[in-house]
Amino acid sequence: MIDHTAFFEHLRQTPLKAWENEFYTAITDALRPGIHGDVDKWNAILKALPEFNASQIVLDKGQVTAGYEQDLQGMSQRELTQLLKQLKPWRKGPFSLAGVLIDTEWRSDWKWQRVLPHISSLEGRTILDIGCGSGYHLWRMRGEGAAMTIGIDPSLLFMMQFYAVQHFMGQHPVYYLPVGIEKMPPAMRVFDTVFSMGVLYHRRSPMDHLFELRGLLKPGGELVLETLIIDGGIGDVLVPSGRYARMGNVWFLPSADAMVLWLTKCGFKNVRVVDTAVTTIEEQRVTEWMTFHSLKDFLDPNDHGKTIEGYPAPLRAVFVAEAP
Repeated sequence: MIDHTAFFEHLRQTPLKAWENEFYTAITDALRPGIHGDVDKWNAILKALPEFNASQIVLDKGQVTAGYEQDLQGMSQRELTQLLKQLKPWRKGPFSLAGVLIDTEWRSDWKWQRVLPHISSLEGRTILDIGCGSGYHLWRMRGEGAAMTIGIDPSLLFMMQFYAVQHFMGQHPVYYLPVGIEKMPPAMRVFDTVFSMGVLYHRRSPMDHLFELRGLLKPGGELVLETLIIDGGIGDVLVPSGRYARMGNVWFLPSADAMVLWLTKCGFKNVRVVDTAVTTIEEQRVTEWMTFHSLKDFLDPNDHGKTIEGYPAPLRAVFVAEAP
């Protein structure tokens, strides 16, 4: 069930305690009665999860893993699969819970493999992941030794998925807050590392988002930003006239050079592009855990180098920078 007690107990032992009231107000507002018609159904699913004592937890491999089938009590794998599928669509993963493989839409482990070699060690760090989805990367961050990982995302379905995973993982210093970045206290300057992956192009004001990220990081803290980009020079930015890859909330797709300029203009230091990768239909696809349209349906069927609207197909880049 949804319970933020552990988060607040941990928060009081850290510099985050200065904003306890702000966090409490934001979480309470996000979870106020009647906010979403499916909350009761989702809570019933969480309540029906079987007793479980994981014989092994694996957080540093592709599939975030909690135990195996023999650890289940009072429920078969088939029954567990049917229960967890009621929380579809599962978008970020993969997870293996009691031997049940949740084969998510995104192979988020592939993104993590591209990011991890280029960032500072996460050992002992306090980390914020913006737009964390079901929380896959939070567990991978913990697997790298993070002292505290906090994910924020306003989607209550993703929050329920996180708590379903946590049921099998047990209690770790890994937390989900059902809020957007606009609900975070401004100018905290407290996090060692902030991740913003797959968020920037959904923001109507990318510069404001970059200043928000800067305000969350302690001086010298590290920003890890992943976003859609286009090929081009320092002045090139794509502003889709309508949808992009059938997404209606895509605002700005800069070139890599333009993104470096934006970060520098917002005061970040040591800005660099550490990885670029074309998003493939093997990395983002339909599965039995996400049965709606996916990337293949968003690309030109005759030319996967273009979106269905004729724009350049998704190209992603990872940027790393330091807060002043």
